[in-house]
Amino acid sequence: MSTYTPKNILITGAAGFIACHVANRLVRSYPDYKIVVLDKLDYCSNLKNLIPSRSSPNFKFVKGDIASADLVNYLLITESIDTIMHFAAQTHVDNSFGNSFEFTKNNIYGTHVLLEACKVTGQIRRFIHVSTDEVYGETDEDAVVGNHEASQLLPTNPYSATKAGAEMLVMAYGRSYGLPVITTRGNNVYGPNQFPEKLIPKFILLAMRGKTLPIHGDGCNVRSYLYCEDVAEAFEVILHKGEVGHVYNIGTTKERRVIDVAKDICKLFNMDADKSIEFVENRPFNDQRYFLDDQKLKELGWSERTLWEEGLKKTIEWYTKNPDWWGDVSGALLPHPRMLMMPGGIERHLDGSEKYDSGSSEFSAKSNKTKTVAPAPKSSDVPQKSPFKFLIYGRTGWIGGLLGKLCEKQGIPYEYGRGRLEDRSKLLADINAVKPTHVFNAAGVTGRPNVDWCESHKPETIRTNVAGTLNLADVCREHGLLMMNFATGCIFEYDAKHPEGSGIGFKEEDTPNFAGSFYSKTKAMVEELLKEYENVCTLRVRMPISSDLNNPRNFITKISRYNKVVNIPNSMTILDELLPISIEMAKRNLKGIWNFTNPGVVSHNEILEMYKKYINPEFTWANFTLEEQAKVIVAARSNNEMDASKLKKEFPELLPIKESLIKYVFEPNKKTSA
Repeated sequence: MSTYTPKNILITGAAGFIACHVANRLVRSYPDYKIVVLDKLDYCSNLKNLIPSRSSPNFKFVKGDIASADLVNYLLITESIDTIMHFAAQTHVDNSFGNSFEFTKNNIYGTHVLLEACKVTGQIRRFIHVSTDEVYGETDEDAVVGNHEASQLLPTNPYSATKAGAEMLVMAYGRSYGLPVITTRGNNVYGPNQFPEKLIPKFILLAMRGKTLPIHGDGCNVRSYLYCEDVAEAFEVILHKGEVGHVYNIGTTKERRVIDVAKDICKLFNMDADKSIEFVENRPFNDQRYFLDDQKLKELGWSERTLWEEGLKKTIEWYTKNPDWWGDVSGALLPHPRMLMMPGGIERHLDGSEKYDSGSSEFSAKSNKTKTVAPAPKSSDVPQKSPFKFLIYGRTGWIGGLLGKLCEKQGIPYEYGRGRLEDRSKLLADINAVKPTHVFNAAGVTGRPNVDWCESHKPETIRTNVAGTLNLADVCREHGLLMMNFATGCIFEYDAKHPEGSGIGFKEEDTPNFAGSFYSKTKAMVEELLKEYENVCTLRVRMPISSDLNNPRNFITKISRYNKVVNIPNSMTILDELLPISIEMAKRNLKGIWNFTNPGVVSHNEILEMYKKYINPEFTWANFTLEEQAKVIVAARSNNEMDASKLKKEFPELLPIKESLIKYVFEPNKKTSA
């Protein structure tokens, strides 16, 4: 059996879980090898994972995306790379059901860029492509022999489909261009440094916090688990002994049901499994079993070393000692997490507690300890540093001002932007100075005192609402930042498909049908353009209401001061309830378009009746028709019902509009004996 000896290895995605253990092992064990790590620092990457290699002279970290052909070609040439170990990928199945295009972009296109660079430079002696056991699809429950390397590929979810697609490219480049490729397909891996969207670290962190462990479906799905150091050793063996053109399964024949994994973790935390396990809605498709035949790899000299009980205890011990390794992971601990897949991840979340200088290869790391209910926890009175920092635009506006107050209340560092949205240089200066994790855009022109102003100030309205918003979104995209954009739902009006009183609301994907005001035109225009930016979360606010009944922008304040009002049911936004949700949405890195209203509708008269009941029993008002209203306004007004089911599904505690009005607005301001 011939042995391969590399000189300069490029490892992609090595700030992530499996690859960091491989990189650290090779740096430690082979000082004559130069190890170059390329990672874009996505949400599930962390520079601290590479701390063991930080001071080694044979280690170098480069922040970048494998999809950048220029960067990849540059690295291969300047670092004289002869070996690539390609781990970088989007891997969480739950995410793939809701954001499959990102998986195609990262897993297929990124792999294609690497392969093409290898073809062009002509210097690669080994290309090890890391795939997954999921490309085989579901294994029969009664199968006694696992999938072998020549088994048919039958992926069942978007994630595994993209990995299978990437494999086809690898195979094609091997056959067409003679690239020296090797492919690996591995079982589930667990151990220290894993981002807690995955089953085992999620269960451990939830157990540490004394919370229930959510299991998809009935928990009878079977999986095989390998400890991370055993897997790192497998890659070490394949690197040196693997044959070009071959595929190697990295697996174990020891299988466990998901519910048994949960029970084992409960046992180690002295938790009652019957009370601590919660069964939740299953994935759209959840393979029952993956089973591999790993005999081929064993013939190279590898074997599993770590027993399940030993590996699980080591993993729990690590998370107990490092509870804040990933910062705020509340979004990942949800039963069905959906994380934003974009560059910037943990490196920028740490805000100074971790620094990296690519020139000197120096890391510095600090960690805070929080009180947990884990075995032998260590506690401290030192307050936990927030992993977030918000940059907010719209300081003088109503929503922007409230966001700042909420950040203060929640202990989230924030700063207001100084630049105007249309001035790109000032936006860049703000981001470089503040170094935010998220950007909130609450700036915009709504009119002074109302939208009628926009009809005679169209250039000013376009400059802020369209050009400025797009400018900010583009700058945020360049810096890998999620932009929370406060938009409007006043881009729809009742029509034949959504008649007044029908309960059929406009959904996020519906095309705007209201152009009665220039303000609404600009907001609909920019919303459509923002669909091209994957880093934007658009929140459609409607007729905002807050508990501050003295604020002139409050919808209740407005109509209580009018001589006459129309009486039409509308969807509305209770800011006291929904603005905190917007912050939580940022923490969860949600994106796309959201109808940001309370479920249901409420009419002008119903609100004023509540006002009379709770605030002023002497209050009276009169109604007039839309036709009569049209005679006293310049621009038409939007009336509609928004379908808030998407938001309600994400936040089940969200109250219907009338209940929210009473709880957050009228009860706190109650002046009568009602």
